[in-house]
Amino acid sequence: MNALRFRRTAVAVAAVTVLPFALAACSDSGKDTSADSATEASKDDSQPQESAAPDDAAAGDQPFGTACASVPKQGSGSFDGMSKDPVATAASNNPALSTLVAAVKQAGLVDTLNNAQGITVFAPTNDAFAKIPKADLDKVLADKAMLTKILTYHVVGQGVTPAQLENGTFETLQKGKITATGSGEAYTVNNTSKVVCGNVKTANATVYIVDTVLMPK
Repeated sequence: MNALRFRRTAVAVAAVTVLPFALAACSDSGKDTSADSATEASKDDSQPQESAAPDDAAAGDQPFGTACASVPKQGSGSFDGMSKDPVATAASNNPALSTLVAAVKQAGLVDTLNNAQGITVFAPTNDAFAKIPKADLDKVLADKAMLTKILTYHVVGQGVTPAQLENGTFETLQKGKITATGSGEAYTVNNTSKVVCGNVKTANATVYIVDTVLMPK
């Protein structure tokens, strides 16, 4: 009987002794899992998030128009090259504007255009000047006052955006007014001249290349 009581007492003591350790082990295991989850969640939250969409804010500020394809891709006559030079110099690097450049030089307006700030130039192409009968064009080129009047009629003393061309009237350096209408990439100036390459940036101007010479009233 004494031996039986001793064995029962020993088992009870062992159970009492082991139970706290088992509970502690379970408690520690649960605590570790929770801590690990919190740590992982913290790590996930701290990771930088990728932008939902690319930044295309400048997408609407690019040159547009069918004639833009003929602009050189590299060099001083490219869009990038022209953006670094004042407008008269930039135009001189574009072969399609050689007649305009010669007229600007003939009128003595190179410095005037290059030194102006924030202007807009409606620049007729060589083909635009070719629409004028040669005798009439030669007469204009020989008359500095008339030539100056015509050329300054193509210059607006402020920046003009494509959005403003949709339905706008602008005063020119010649003191006359020009009007523009259109939308998207199709704009007409004075109901006669179409923009064939627009929103071209130079160091001091925005240029809209047009297919017809604008004539002041």
